[in-house]
Amino acid sequence: MTGSLRSRLAAGATDAGFAAGWHAVRMLPEPAARGAFDRAGRWAAGRDGKGTRQLRANLRVVTDGLLPEPALAELTTRALRSYARYWQEAFRLPTLSSERIVGGTEVVGLEHLQKARDSGRGLVMVLPHSGNWDAAGVWFVDFLGGPFMTVAERLKPESLYRRFLDYRESLGMRVVPLTGGPRPSTEVLRDWLEQAGVICLLVDRNLGSGGVPVSFFGRTATMPGGAALLAAQTGSALIPTVCQFTERGWRLVFSSEIPVEGPGRLKDRVTGAMQSVADAFAESIGRQPEDWHMLGRIWGDVPPDPVQSRT
Repeated sequence: MTGSLRSRLAAGATDAGFAAGWHAVRMLPEPAARGAFDRAGRWAAGRDGKGTRQLRANLRVVTDGLLPEPALAELTTRALRSYARYWQEAFRLPTLSSERIVGGTEVVGLEHLQKARDSGRGLVMVLPHSGNWDAAGVWFVDFLGGPFMTVAERLKPESLYRRFLDYRESLGMRVVPLTGGPRPSTEVLRDWLEQAGVICLLVDRNLGSGGVPVSFFGRTATMPGGAALLAAQTGSALIPTVCQFTERGWRLVFSSEIPVEGPGRLKDRVTGAMQSVADAFAESIGRQPEDWHMLGRIWGDVPPDPVQSRT
């Protein structure tokens, strides 16, 4: 079997697996789906794969190394159960009414969002990989009375990318491909903001080259600076937002607007703004770290934990 044929077959299997998962989980009663995904999160914790070990190392930083290892292991298990809950809800979200999601969402700091919205400018909402940002999107579309725009990494195969695109657009979002679109994504986002539109971007992990160095939980990390740059270029408000779970629903925590205008070089203002974003993230994540789904490496000097010995 050639490598290209093997890749195509693997990509097709991946897409088919997601399609089957979406269909099957929607058919399950909600308590059964929750229970199954909760068990999957516990299983992932026990398996101690690379993502789990990186998550545990990341959470050690978040908790300042103060937790005994058994307590850190328990926090890691809760975090994986939270991550499994995200996927369970992602598969089922199109079947939930917007009224239920809006009614089940607790909002902290709404005055910051309302003040920025009332200014008549565009909004650049920046988020970490925390809680359920898709459910937050449903609440946000209801609050805005219309769509917001976001960016999606182009997944392979193309059919899987289209499936995620259709899913998020069914929730009321407008999605721009990070790469491969008819126009550069930054141009599309800039035009949208200049018409007082709203964009939402995940910025707690830099996947491309460059980025802005910030101190995050006391260690140097790199975050993409594009959100702050867009806010500066269009006069839009830059608002950090953290999504969390509650026992029966969701929580959104809005921080006050981060200033990006003023004297000094644009590069320095963008760097300063992203540091303020990192500080806002750290404050909310630190209060509920189990909902931060960061299974990838974010600090250069924090690799995955070693494989735990099993006795």
